[in-house]
Amino acid sequence: MTAAKQVIVIGAGIIGASIAWHLAKAGARVTVIADSAAGGVATPNSFAWINASWGNPEPYFRLRTRAMAQWSRLARDLPEIPLSWCGGLCWDLSAAAMETYTAEHSAWGYGIERVDRAGVARIEPNLAELPDVALHVAEEGVAEPAAATRALLADAERRGARIISSTVTALVQTGAKITGVDTSHGLIATDEVVIAAGVGSPEIAATAGINLPIETPLGLIVHSRPSRKLLNGLVLAERLHMRQTAEGRIIAGSDFGGADPGMDAEATARELFVALKASLHGGDELELDFHTVGYRPTPIDGFPIIGRAEGTDGLYVAVMHSGITLAPAVGLFAAKEILEAKRDPLLAPYGLSRFAQ
Repeated sequence: MTAAKQVIVIGAGIIGASIAWHLAKAGARVTVIADSAAGGVATPNSFAWINASWGNPEPYFRLRTRAMAQWSRLARDLPEIPLSWCGGLCWDLSAAAMETYTAEHSAWGYGIERVDRAGVARIEPNLAELPDVALHVAEEGVAEPAAATRALLADAERRGARIISSTVTALVQTGAKITGVDTSHGLIATDEVVIAAGVGSPEIAATAGINLPIETPLGLIVHSRPSRKLLNGLVLAERLHMRQTAEGRIIAGSDFGGADPGMDAEATARELFVALKASLHGGDELELDFHTVGYRPTPIDGFPIIGRAEGTDGLYVAVMHSGITLAPAVGLFAAKEILEAKRDPLLAPYGLSRFAQ
């Protein structure tokens, strides 16, 4: 009988948690190492919009729609994950961009519906200002990021995974193979290492001479205290993107990644919250609870890095900005590639080797 493969996953954000869960479900012996609580740095500060929306080429659209379908599969396996297909309403694009988006994505099979002012009011009756035209995609949704991550890690533990709170100081190499990690609590040997540490990934990879070309733009999101139901789904209005969470908080940024915090994040948060309150009937009832500033791990070309590091055995990398949308598909595909050496064709454009030139 072949011994189960030992895999260390570095990072406990939504990507690391999904990979760990899929590996544990497939029978691997998994150790998750993280120097922060479940969710990591980026995941808890995410807008958490699940979509395959505008501005991306068709191959990336196909990966994202596959990931959307995988969210439904994951929620069936883990019903405790708070997932809602609440729909997305958008008019934060020029008229020309909306036309292009509608024509292109409709041809690809994305369920876009053009709605007029009356249609917008039916979908979101509490909006104070209504656009003449908006686009509605009923199949878009949200997964509460911190709760989803905790659910994945907890079930991975039930399946035998270990969760270790520690700092990875270096990857350990034997020849051209990664054979373990050095941590603040000592050396841990393994068959494979997965770097899914978000903004911390480049520093870890660099210990093995691997360059991860990543940017880390900031995003500020304001969070209200829990309130009565004011929003039914995602709203991407001009320079104000907002939704209501499962616990009743309304969260908002100037785009879905958050607002530029500027020199004074507190002041930016207050100004953004004033705009949020003015945008909703009943908004005067809202109280600002707190704001978050998230660091978004974004490869320099905007697309995910998913796959093995060429020339270095035993190392897999999974770093991306669209972590919430992509997490269930990346977890499934990574586990299959690590355990069965089968790479899904949808991942073909997203290897690290594309930066070699």
